[in-house]
Amino acid sequence: MSTLPPCPQCQSAYAYDDGSGLLTCPECGNEWRPSAQADAADVKEWRDASGNLLQDGDTVTVIKDLKLKGGSGTVKQGTKVKNIRLVDGDHDIDCKIDGFGAMSLKSEFVRKA
Repeated sequence: MSTLPPCPQCQSAYAYDDGSGLLTCPECGNEWRPSAQADAADVKEWRDASGNLLQDGDTVTVIKDLKLKGGSGTVKQGTKVKNIRLVDGDHDIDCKIDGFGAMSLKSEFVRKA
């Protein structure tokens, strides 16, 4: 007997195959294709404030003043950040900023240069 993936909407473990190629969740009524879920999970896109696609190694510009937590100082609007690295998480850009060091930024506060 094969195990079916949990429902992507409510995470219920009681999903079943209804015979038409769709998986169905009896708790929330969601129906989905198991192959579509696997394809969507493999592709992660990061976009800047303007909707441009970001990639590792890009150069971005900060679009608003960002106060630093745990220290005094502010990353000013217009600061260029070179060679970014994209990661999963709340702050999805890891980078080094001259004068501040290593930090994480949210992609919603940058624009691709």
